[in-house]
Amino acid sequence: MTEAGTIEVAFRGTLGRFVLDTAFTVPARGITALFGPSGCGKTAVLRCIAGLRRMADGFCAINGTIWQDRTLFRPAHRRPVGYVFQEASLFPHLSVRRNLLYATRGRVPAAGSDRIGFDEVIDLLGLAKLLDRSPRNLSGGERQRVAVGRALLSQPELLLMDEPLSALDRLTIDEILPFLERLHDTLSLPVIYVSHDMAEIERLADHLVLMRAGRVTTSGPLAALQSDPALPLARARDAAVSLDARVEAYDAAYGLATCAVDGGRFLLVPAPPVAVGEHRRLRVFAGDVSLAREPQRQSTIINSLPARILKAAQLGEHEVVVVLGLGAEGTGVHLLSRTTRKSWDTLALAEGMTVFAQIKAVALASARNRADG
Repeated sequence: MTEAGTIEVAFRGTLGRFVLDTAFTVPARGITALFGPSGCGKTAVLRCIAGLRRMADGFCAINGTIWQDRTLFRPAHRRPVGYVFQEASLFPHLSVRRNLLYATRGRVPAAGSDRIGFDEVIDLLGLAKLLDRSPRNLSGGERQRVAVGRALLSQPELLLMDEPLSALDRLTIDEILPFLERLHDTLSLPVIYVSHDMAEIERLADHLVLMRAGRVTTSGPLAALQSDPALPLARARDAAVSLDARVEAYDAAYGLATCAVDGGRFLLVPAPPVAVGEHRRLRVFAGDVSLAREPQRQSTIINSLPARILKAAQLGEHEVVVVLGLGAEGTGVHLLSRTTRKSWDTLALAEGMTVFAQIKAVALASARNRADG
């Protein structure tokens, strides 16, 4: 029984010597990231969803509509998907405008209640100045933005993105990520995004599917998987938790925005100044969160919030990773803290205890800006 509002997939079989045995159900909204090491089957799953590869034992249902089961296989050309590959693959003999309109057979689509308009795509992706140029005269980031626009103008019900930034350098990635964030914030179109870069996923994704050796190891909301000490994400040296926040106030004199999250408020330095009411994504690294038994009255750390220790796990012999719930009862969003075993023992910390989370730095992910203090 399929469910509206979900993406349900299950593909089992062999691809040469590789065994794919993967299944997951995720919301048909926001961005779902497939994450895992190279060769774990992420691209194979995407190609199966698109109908580019057929597994005899396969199931795919999007928002309550079955695209594939044991008796049905909807071919690729009948699946309403937009596919963005690692390489932009634009037609070199066509202008940017004609590349964008290729999927619409030259017609300029107007925006509607269930349609993505040409002008809307141009505005979202910042393509107005590129329309009459040749793909040969575009940067890598510009070509990839055009590829995303072409996929959107095919009026897909699902957008598939296969490591769209992997062929780009760091500066170009930083240039294109804000456009992808804008798509996420503006369009209701569900996206399945393949990447091996956790920093990209932390900026963009709402839901995460972890894969290894052709199998799904776990899936769930991004923040929940980030803060689970049983998973490798929370135990990594650069472990972080992504938080969605709302800007409540901005202090121009100090360049500080007050951002509300469930269970507390953060002060951070945005760049550039951010509008009140705007929703932004924050990243808090485990190494930037220290713990105190009592509030510190005089400190350069301006983010000190009550929290409860929900769980703790030892890392090797000398470190502990701690899962915190913000608020005295621990019912707010979760943070991670990485501390030495000596500090844990000296402060006599324990699960269930109320502490103060001292956040030395907060990363404003959408601006690639790190705010100390």
